[in-house]
Amino acid sequence: MAEIIQKDGTWVFDGDALRLTPGRDKNVSLLRKSLGELVLPLGALAGVSFEQGKKTGRLRLRLRDGSDPLLLATGGRLGEPHDPYQLAVESDRYGVAEYFVDEVRNALLLDQVPADPVDAYLLPGPSVPLSVSAGDGTASFDGEHIRLEWNWKTEDAKAAAGARTLALTDLVGVEWHPAVGLENGHLRFTVRNAPTKAPPKYDPNAVELWGFKKDPLMAMVAAAVQARLPHPARAAAKDVLHTRDGRPEVPSPPVPAAEDDHDALLRRLRELGELHRTGVLTDEEFTLAKQAILKRM
Repeated sequence: MAEIIQKDGTWVFDGDALRLTPGRDKNVSLLRKSLGELVLPLGALAGVSFEQGKKTGRLRLRLRDGSDPLLLATGGRLGEPHDPYQLAVESDRYGVAEYFVDEVRNALLLDQVPADPVDAYLLPGPSVPLSVSAGDGTASFDGEHIRLEWNWKTEDAKAAAGARTLALTDLVGVEWHPAVGLENGHLRFTVRNAPTKAPPKYDPNAVELWGFKKDPLMAMVAAAVQARLPHPARAAAKDVLHTRDGRPEVPSPPVPAAEDDHDALLRRLRELGELHRTGVLTDEEFTLAKQAILKRM
């Protein structure tokens, strides 16, 4: 077993899983404290590294794409203070950190864990019910419905419609974006058949965030919802339509120019190859779908 204990948190590796516990130090972010202890199966890991600094170093875990709903919902936009897969290491523990990295890497090699993307969540996401107040509203999620309630800072046009309840089954996506510079952040839900380009300030399906302390907590709501939506890899597989006799058929992309059409077909080939490599498409489905595209080129 490998273990490293720091003010920033404690990481323990028992050969099968990594247990990440946030520290109680005042500098540990509110999001990491709220997420609590995370248990990562070894199979969810794509890599681990350690970077030394003059005073402190940093352990970093790299997860396999698609394994964690938190990383999917936030699009990799969680910064260093809030990223639960980073650990600040004091200089007198550099040797321990390097040993920790070696132990995890050896286990990945022995278990032959691939770094490929996955087509199913390997982490459960935050537990529900969950409620967070930040920015111009409060977002609550009970596992089936999201409720958005507004506060006195909400734009009048959005607040006039009152509280909003969204069924999980009506959603096709969710995203959390932090405030960056002069650009405000948001927690936004994409509702099926109701796309909108309205800024979060006016979007009734979004909470606007201004960069305050509790903003990252909205990422927990996004992750909890993401964990209960269809996995993106499986949703992408539905783009391959099936004929009545069960054979896959690739839809014709409505591309206006011949050059654009060729580029779109090449992209589609790459997408199909990725779906086949990750096991979403069988050998037969991949072959038939690829032949259908090649005939169009």
